[in-house]
This record gives sequence, structure tokens and C-alpha cells, in this order.
Amino acid sequence: MKKSREKKIFSGSANPTLAAKIAEKLNLKLGSMTIRRFSDGEIWVKYNENIRGADVFIIQSTNSPAENLLELLIMIDAARRASAARITAVIPYFGYARQDRKDQPRVPISAKLIANLITVAGADRVLTMDLHAPQIQGFFDIPFDHLYCSYVFMNYFRKKKIPNLVVMAPDLGGIGMARAYAKRLKAELALAYKRREEQNKVAEMEIMGNVHHKNVLIVDDMIDTGRTLIRAVQRLKEEKLGARDIYVACTHALLNDEAVQRIDQAPIKEIVVSDSVLIPPEKQISKLKILSVDSLFAQAINCIHEEKSISVLFDIVK
Repeated sequence: MKKSREKKIFSGSANPTLAAKIAEKLNLKLGSMTIRRFSDGEIWVKYNENIRGADVFIIQSTNSPAENLLELLIMIDAARRASAARITAVIPYFGYARQDRKDQPRVPISAKLIANLITVAGADRVLTMDLHAPQIQGFFDIPFDHLYCSYVFMNYFRKKKIPNLVVMAPDLGGIGMARAYAKRLKAELALAYKRREEQNKVAEMEIMGNVHHKNVLIVDDMIDTGRTLIRAVQRLKEEKLGARDIYVACTHALLNDEAVQRIDQAPIKEIVVSDSVLIPPEKQISKLKILSVDSLFAQAINCIHEEKSISVLFDIVK
């Protein structure tokens, strides 16, 4: 890929606000394109400018509704047929990542299916952030760059200088992320053990680690309904455990099924999220702090375009 090839940024419908901010950080204007729906809901897209030979970056999260994913695939196909030199799917939030293995009979591995669809549509590369299951990178046979939102969150919490801090992982899968935060914030580490009866419902939860009279930072990759988070907060606030102020850092704020009301009523001092998913104004409660990942993605896009390593942007979990 020659550096002289033009860099072009386009946005789908999922989060045009973030896409515009990324383009601004790159001193570019979003590329012009038209996205329409036929009367039956079928998606139609058109690039309104020449992209032949260009280095094209398509920004589109794949949270619900499912049309966001389909729109991304159609945008990729249109770019390929318009002879773009390279197509990078920039997916701030990678949906369907929770179904990454067969954990019971007769269920799909949806994450692998999505990887296949993106590749077959014509993407040459994928750029995303905080996958729910990092091993999904192995589902792709094209270059895959995985960013960490901790690059943004860590600076925010360092400036807060929270005393007597304990970083807590909400489950075993998040222990690596929590350990990285604890190491860099010079904090202690705790773990929540949970057992689910079914999706989005926790039957029991236990806390491993000393949180008594400590301020706790719960770190996770996403918050969907908020039930697991609130259960953890309730356990931390029980007299036996006696945690003090509780903070939450969560990359992808899906906030479904009355999650906002649960958070607003819970004894959480502050919940910090990214703008990887578009959060409507009615969900932006006072204790919700939104940090933009525009600079992180802009730097990564520049590195990809200029054929430079982006490892400097990786807050690698060790």
C-alpha cells in the first residue's frame, strides 16, 4: 500500500457522531454517501464520490438492530465493487461476540459466522476495540487490529487519584483486564464469581478479595441490561463486605432493558463508558460519564494508512 493513496472515511448509520469526530481528528471530512431503505426495509447504499484506488475506512458498530451489521456488509461490498484499493472495516463495537463457542448442544458460533460474512463481503482488514472474547481475532483470515479502551480510561482514573482503590473483575473472563488496571493504578485486585441460570440473569455471586472500607472500580467490556453489574454493586455494599464508593468503567454501553434506571437507582458513584455505541440523550444520566475514543481510532487509522505499527496504541493486558 503506497502512502500516496488517498485516505477516505465513511460512516454507516450506527454511530455517525463518533465517525464525524474521528474524521475531524484526522483533519478530513466524512466521505459522501447515501443510505436508504426501500419500503420493505431493504438497505440501499451508494458512494457519492470516486473511491477507485483509495484507502477506504468504513466506520460502523454492529450493535442492534441487526440492520447495522447488514448495512456494514453492503457498504463493504459496494466499496469493493467501486474498486477501492483497500477496505478497512472499523467496528468500534463488535456485536455477536458473546457467542464465540459451542457451550451447549445445537447452538451457533455466531462470532465466527460474522467474521466469515465480513471477509466474504470484501473487507481487507478489521479494526475494533475491546472484544467480548479476544480469541475472536483468530476467526479472521485477514489482518485484525484490536484496540483497548483502557488507553482512554486509564488516564481518566489516574487523574482522579482515588484512594484505597480496589479494581474488580466482574467474572473470570475479565480478570486479565482488571489486573492490567490494578497494576497501572497501583491498586489491589478483586474478583466477582457469578453463576447464571440463563442469559442476562445471575443466580448467585460471591466476591473474592478484600473490599472492606475500600473504594472499588469495576471494569468490564460491556453493559447490556445492567443486572450483573447491579448484583455486584449490591454485594459490595452489603454490611459484611462494606465497600465505600463504587466506580464502573465499561467500554460498550448498550444499556438495554431498563439498564439506565437500574444504574440510576444503584449506589454507584460514577459509571464511565466510551462512545463506541451511540447513547441517546434520554439515557445520559448524571452519573454517566462518556469518554470519546475518537483520538484512539484516528491514531490507529493513521497508522494503518501509513503502514506503521499500531502496537504503541495497545494497552496490552499482561
